[in-house]
Amino acid sequence: MPSADSVEPTDLIDGPDGLDGADPGGAPLDLASLLARAARENPDKLAIVEAGGRSVTWAQLDDEVGRVATGLGAAGILAGHRVMIASGNRIEFVTTYLGVLRAQAIAVPVNPRATPHEMARLLADCSARMIVTEGSTVSTVREAAALLAADSSPVAERVRVVVVGTTLRPGERSYDHLRADAARPVPPLTDPERVAVLLYTSGTSGLPRAAMLTHRALAANIAQVAGVRPPMIHGDDVVLGVLPLFHVYGLNAVLGCVIQQRAKLVLTDHFDPQGTLDLIDDEACSVVPVAPPVFAHWRDVDLAGRLGPVRLMLSGSAPLEAGVVAEFTERTGVPVHQGYGLTEAAPVVTSTLCSAEQATLGSVGAALAGIDVRLVDEGGAVVVTEDPGEIQVRGPNLFSGYWPDGADGPGADGWWSTGDVGYLDERGDVFLVDRVKELIIVSGFNVYPVEVEDVIAEVDGVRAVAVIGAEDEQSGESVVAYVVAPDLDPVDLEETVRAHCSSRLARFKVPTRIEVVDALPHTVTGKVQKGRLRGIERRRALGLLE
Repeated sequence: MPSADSVEPTDLIDGPDGLDGADPGGAPLDLASLLARAARENPDKLAIVEAGGRSVTWAQLDDEVGRVATGLGAAGILAGHRVMIASGNRIEFVTTYLGVLRAQAIAVPVNPRATPHEMARLLADCSARMIVTEGSTVSTVREAAALLAADSSPVAERVRVVVVGTTLRPGERSYDHLRADAARPVPPLTDPERVAVLLYTSGTSGLPRAAMLTHRALAANIAQVAGVRPPMIHGDDVVLGVLPLFHVYGLNAVLGCVIQQRAKLVLTDHFDPQGTLDLIDDEACSVVPVAPPVFAHWRDVDLAGRLGPVRLMLSGSAPLEAGVVAEFTERTGVPVHQGYGLTEAAPVVTSTLCSAEQATLGSVGAALAGIDVRLVDEGGAVVVTEDPGEIQVRGPNLFSGYWPDGADGPGADGWWSTGDVGYLDERGDVFLVDRVKELIIVSGFNVYPVEVEDVIAEVDGVRAVAVIGAEDEQSGESVVAYVVAPDLDPVDLEETVRAHCSSRLARFKVPTRIEVVDALPHTVTGKVQKGRLRGIERRRALGLLE
């Protein structure tokens, strides 16, 4: 079997029969073509504005992307090579991402706040040839490279580090030297089934795996979103870009759709309850896509007159409580529309904008045109009543399986099981009920219990550990660890576990609470009964436990 580095992504897996990367109206097959069209038709219109003041027009953005694509080729990056991007929301993220796609290499956006151990694992897993980073992240990248070198990983010898805007170390290259003096034509994309992006998510459980999103999948979801009426984004909109671009929601549902519609994107690298409101006002943002925790942060903020330019709030990446939507709309008069999506669906599957009538509070809306949704029971039979079932989706926006071999992708009939449980009302609106497996979603980001458990188990004296999610008003869910360590002082144990997790895991994965217990509940076959632990958390939330 060939190594991961020698696999040709286009040979991994085909999409569903009869589906291609173009929408029925003949839209371009890929983002690079969408960008070129925007530059051709609206050259002098502002495309991206950073909160700090930098900006580029569509023509300037297209030229810069062409220079990056040319520079990547000169640096030896070939079609199918993986280029990791570890950066916050800035213009160079956009130009690198689109430049990689134009060069027909594979972009691998990752959380810039990942720990060195996490970064090293991802670099090795995708066998990256290059990583583009910035000043706030470069120390993590350097430590990750050192870890790979210590393990004698072949990736350490060939990965090139490109740095935006900071002092270089020997062997590193600056972004300014990567970009060519002038863009040269690159061959157009002829096969939309080429993998465009690897986005790390395990979907339901286990260590993160990279979902392979093809040019076809990205373009299909952009076209599906563009077909929603009334539109989520149109050409006159100014769109807030506070969602991280390394996340599929910010990457394709926001950036991709902005390119499609030639709207203006206002980039900021972090959310601040007051500062973000000031930015919305200063830049006259009309569409504000956010994750659910934003509404909790704004609950105690006086919003009178602060959202004047906003015509639409879009919420995704995790369920938003119905009461929160009603309260926010009553306070501001600004409509909030929810959606349901997954990394593997590039990402949008449903939207309350697609509901046949006004969406019922609590639903995530109906499926976008071109996407099929159905429910199946535990035996795989289709649920025809309003009973809950596991959600399956089908459409040209679906991924092509997980890196590197296309495992666990859509079936031969095109259907893919999401791992989420929901039900459909008589109008076709989807209501989310639960998750089949144990994924924890913190502020819209996936936390995989086994990853946290493995790190805690490294602490001397820990005999057993179980990690679950608990409801949290700010982040939707928080990470709670139940730890058995009979020979250790509970106070010292908590401090040690938290410190170790902080050194090995991104901050949102670190347990917010550590419960030291004498034993974990088990089934007769020895499996930890996490359902009982979740029951304890529910009773605690209801005030029945201290």
